[in-house]
Amino acid sequence: MMPLIGAPHRDWSAAAQNALTSSLSVVRDRPSMPRFFRLCGEVALGALSEQDGRVPTRAEPSRWSPSAKNSAPVESGVPLRPWQGAQQPPALRVMVLRWGAGLHRRGVTARRHRNVCPVNLQELLDKQDFYDAPAVVAGLSAARVRSVAARGAVRVSPDSCFRIASLTKVFTCTTLVKTMRDNSIPLGTPVIELLPYLAPDWRADVRLTVEHILGQVSGLRESVDSTALAPLGDGPHALQEAAQLVVGTGNEREPGTRWSYYNGNYILAGAVLAALSGTSYERALEKTLLGPWNLSRTSFDAPCDATTGWDGPTELQLLGYPRSRRPSGGLWSSVPDLLAVGEGLLADRALLDDIRRPRTTPDDPMVYGLGWALGPSGQMYLNGRLPGYRAAMLLVPDKDYVSVVVTNQQHALPATARVLSDMQQSLTNDDLATAIDRFAA
Repeated sequence: MMPLIGAPHRDWSAAAQNALTSSLSVVRDRPSMPRFFRLCGEVALGALSEQDGRVPTRAEPSRWSPSAKNSAPVESGVPLRPWQGAQQPPALRVMVLRWGAGLHRRGVTARRHRNVCPVNLQELLDKQDFYDAPAVVAGLSAARVRSVAARGAVRVSPDSCFRIASLTKVFTCTTLVKTMRDNSIPLGTPVIELLPYLAPDWRADVRLTVEHILGQVSGLRESVDSTALAPLGDGPHALQEAAQLVVGTGNEREPGTRWSYYNGNYILAGAVLAALSGTSYERALEKTLLGPWNLSRTSFDAPCDATTGWDGPTELQLLGYPRSRRPSGGLWSSVPDLLAVGEGLLADRALLDDIRRPRTTPDDPMVYGLGWALGPSGQMYLNGRLPGYRAAMLLVPDKDYVSVVVTNQQHALPATARVLSDMQQSLTNDDLATAIDRFAA
């Protein structure tokens, strides 16, 4: 379109001329149109007028428009300014048009990012003591504009995969809440109604709901740990058998009365997801979240280029993760995939609002929604810990902001938390380093 406006050809299609002029007239004359777009419309119509020997007026419908084909010209209109007429050189008109459109685009960008102060990710990473971590990758998404930085002796790329430990709970929670919403099942539905096959062994409070387990306020007796689950192996029914153990231990307190971080809650959540989907937990996650959200680097199987974990100076062997515990912490993922999860949540405000509504009481040690701790300015954050790995993630929904840091050094959580806090501090004025570090400690 630009060359036609800057140097119009008399033999170009009348239909194209009609369509272009009609569109430009709408842009120029509509009061609700941004000022720079209206300016661009005036400039463009001035260029087109050279071909016809007249200057179109504001009050007159474009006489090249199909809707004005049978209309008489209106002589009382207000003409365009002289500098927009035929005496203006074509090159200048093109320059003005491009300048106006470009300035408007910059205005949109400035407004979109007005709450996002630029941070130098590499500088933030380099000034922290990551306990000689072989690899650290940090990423942020501000209004879906991403930045990624890395450091360490081991060469990694933004797509490098790390174990994300309890950040897996974000995937389990998001998928289950979405599945229940899609099937019009309230979050307040009792778990026993969704897992009736557990009724013979059920010793937990029958009022226990999906909302209670995702919000870590189940009140369940926390006696099912990795040692208790080890004999279950990795068979196809390992998760269901683990859920049977969790509800078989009963409750210590009434559901909803106290927050306590317990992986058994998410074992139950994974079993509920599998039951509602009529398939395995892993397949349900793939079908509902990983596939539709294009999370191609996220999997329970270690990729061929997996980043090995370290405990201080000792490199650890790559090990599998028990199938019975996967809903609480078994995923491998990359920084871009984690940013995509955050962006997906921010894009689905109904889903986000369900997840970030507090489920805790003022007497609890932290404010917690479903799968996320909640900060004083509406932040959502959590960390993940497994031998050899640390990960942490933070969202500021009202600023359209997502950030994540992953590392393959298990002693690097304090530095990870500090970087994540510093990345968001210019937005919120909150120092969350201690809260992120101590989450679920």
